[in-house]
Amino acid sequence: MQLVELIEQAVAGLGYELVDFETSPRARLLRVFIDRLPEQGNIEIDDCTAVSNHLSRLFTVENVDYDRLEVSSPGLDRPLKKAADWQRFAGQDVQVKLRVPIGNQRNFAGRIVGMRGVSAVVAVDGEEREFSLEGIEKARLVPRF
Repeated sequence: MQLVELIEQAVAGLGYELVDFETSPRARLLRVFIDRLPEQGNIEIDDCTAVSNHLSRLFTVENVDYDRLEVSSPGLDRPLKKAADWQRFAGQDVQVKLRVPIGNQRNFAGRIVGMRGVSAVVAVDGEEREFSLEGIEKARLVPRF
């Protein structure tokens, strides 16, 4: 089982969602970003502590070699990775960076409309644009204050 799958399964078993997972070049640092399901509120420090303790024990059992584990919330500028994210955050502002430019533009800002098939739909300057999820290098929510 891949490390990300192991983490995703463990986090889901605790009632959380794995938002993102990062490693340092030689997997010495593991960063895990978790969130609650929409109806369950926000992530708190106790949630991060519970997940960190569980993953530490799991990594010992599974012989995962690492130096440091960090567990945190995804933050207000949460990354959007899965199709479900685009549905969940419809109506929110987003910043999108594409892998390959459309014309001469790789960066787009707009409001999330949702999903159409395998494409994220974003209203950019009043016009709906479709971006294939595979073509998106990075997408993050833009917090409103």
